[in-house]
Amino acid sequence: MRSRWTILAVLFVARTAMAAQFQSIGAVAPELGKDLNANLADIGVLIGLYFAPGVALALPGGAIGKRFGDKATVLAGLALMLAGEILLCTSSSWNVQVTGRLISGMGGVVLNVLMTKMVVDWFAGRQIATAMAIFINSWPLGIALTLIVLPLIQAEFGIAGTRIAVMTLIAAALVLVGLFYQRPGQPAAPVSVETSRLGKQAVWAVLLAGSIWAFYNVGFAMIFSFAPSMLVERGWSTAAAGSAVSIVLWLAALSVPIGGYLADRSASRNAMLAAGCLAFAALVPVLWRGSEALPSLVALGLVCGLPAGAIMSLPTRALTPSTRALGMGLFYTVYYAMMLVAPWLGGKFALWAGSAGAALGLGSAALLACPILLWEFERRLVAQARMEPQVN
Repeated sequence: MRSRWTILAVLFVARTAMAAQFQSIGAVAPELGKDLNANLADIGVLIGLYFAPGVALALPGGAIGKRFGDKATVLAGLALMLAGEILLCTSSSWNVQVTGRLISGMGGVVLNVLMTKMVVDWFAGRQIATAMAIFINSWPLGIALTLIVLPLIQAEFGIAGTRIAVMTLIAAALVLVGLFYQRPGQPAAPVSVETSRLGKQAVWAVLLAGSIWAFYNVGFAMIFSFAPSMLVERGWSTAAAGSAVSIVLWLAALSVPIGGYLADRSASRNAMLAAGCLAFAALVPVLWRGSEALPSLVALGLVCGLPAGAIMSLPTRALTPSTRALGMGLFYTVYYAMMLVAPWLGGKFALWAGSAGAALGLGSAALLACPILLWEFERRLVAQARMEPQVN
């Protein structure tokens, strides 16, 4: 039996590869736009397309894994990610680019839904908060690495070089999962159809939790997708802009577990969540409109990760073990639907305003919505406790 920390490390690498593939468009957006003859809105479409399959696949993702096995399904997902990236490398045709991103996104959604479940399978009841904090950090780490490394590769080897780099990382993740992942020793007990149904109030609570996670991630996405282009507009090189924006992601890798620790020990997780989102929202316009980018990026990195742990704990308050698979599929469906539209809207805002920085304003507005959605989430939990006592 392998160590659960070894398993977590393997899943961490696989999700890092997914983050790198997602960010591979935004990291070299100025040069990619020239290569494809595409504007900012077009680049936003390519970024958002990675999430499009999640709208259809997130909900049945758990069932697919149960039917074919978690490991086999994740390996198939990694194979789809690799196939999509290979397709992107073969042609600069817009239709090929769209098809490649959709195929890659199909693999990515399988990883996102199933690997979260796999972490829970290995760590349920045993340092699950620590494990989830580490697992969540694979996303900002992958994006930060991409923002630093891909512009350097592009400067030396062109867009094709960045594609090959992403393909290599995905292939490495595929090999690691194939060689090292195994199921935990104690399989979960079977669940009846009756006990796995979600009540109306639970559905609403999960939808609201998913919306909070989605809006929070819109704030993140607008920074790492459009802030590099904004800095290039100010005269920065692509490599320097990517490295500067990666500061947010590097510091987020610290602020995410710190935020989870503080939320677990604070008198009110909700207060921690709301305060973190509001502070994040206030700092985004400072980066957009301010003259000093580096101090703003450092402040954002120290603050932006604080609400993440508290947000990810919300669905567990509305779900039981028997409804967790279906509920998390619903949670991620909302997330993917929002992340499909947000980059396109960000690109449209940027075109309308004549500056990539306008997309950051959209991210700030999304963050301001999180405390409002949290209030409604709590209201639904009260209704759930009153009308669906069997769920608790």
